[in-house]
Amino acid sequence: MKKIYGIIGDPVAHSLSPVMHNAAFEKLGMDAVYHAFRVSSEEVGDAIRGAKSLGISGLNVTIPLKEKALFFVDAEPIAKKIGAINTIDFSSGTPIGYNTDGIGSLRVLKETVGEIKGKNVLILGAGGAAKAISFYLDAKGAKITIANRTKERAVHLTSKLSNADFSGLGVELGKRIEASDILINATSVGMHPNEDVSLVSADMMHPDLVVFDIVYNPMETKLLREAKRAGVKKIVDGVKMLVYQGAASFRIWTKEEPPIEVMENAVRDALIREKF
Repeated sequence: MKKIYGIIGDPVAHSLSPVMHNAAFEKLGMDAVYHAFRVSSEEVGDAIRGAKSLGISGLNVTIPLKEKALFFVDAEPIAKKIGAINTIDFSSGTPIGYNTDGIGSLRVLKETVGEIKGKNVLILGAGGAAKAISFYLDAKGAKITIANRTKERAVHLTSKLSNADFSGLGVELGKRIEASDILINATSVGMHPNEDVSLVSADMMHPDLVVFDIVYNPMETKLLREAKRAGVKKIVDGVKMLVYQGAASFRIWTKEEPPIEVMENAVRDALIREKF
């Protein structure tokens, strides 16, 4: 019997998770399919209960459901600590929630900069993805600064980290970037179709800054274009993050080793072909 997986979020039509996971299923000869399901914040509990009842094998969870979905699953300890999930496994009968965003981001940064300990990392956002990324980097000894539009959310997140501070946007943000080694956009700002928006401009960056945008659609966001204008040497798009967090979800669901290169190529080919 064909196994069904999917992603829930709102919006979700832009997601390339179906392209990525279906390419992996095909490569491994698995009788499985992955779909995108639009689910509002008000309906997330019903969606998770319905998925369990319908025999869906696993779900990914994306914006804006990562935090709310936590209350409808039996979350793993790290996911509970983060306060958000992006993966649900139904194989045991009880929906188990995981968070693989931090795993994905950590692998990307290790490939890009090597040692994380002691690095000054400025994270834009305080939502589900920002929480996961900050917890994993904090555990590796990075010095975290959370910059968020709503100060209260930034303060709340930093209070849970061992070595962190918070920042507003605007002029204060520019000063924080000057002292940063790594800048991570963990918001949806710049995501298709709002591609001409960035929280940071070229004049706020320095060439030795590592700029990492978790947005993958488009591959080159306004933030990354601004980084190029600033002469930034290390620029990372969101495709690797999508692939690595997706690969971690794939392992949880299937207990199989995911074909990472196939998954990445499928995403990049789709972005180029469709010209998102």
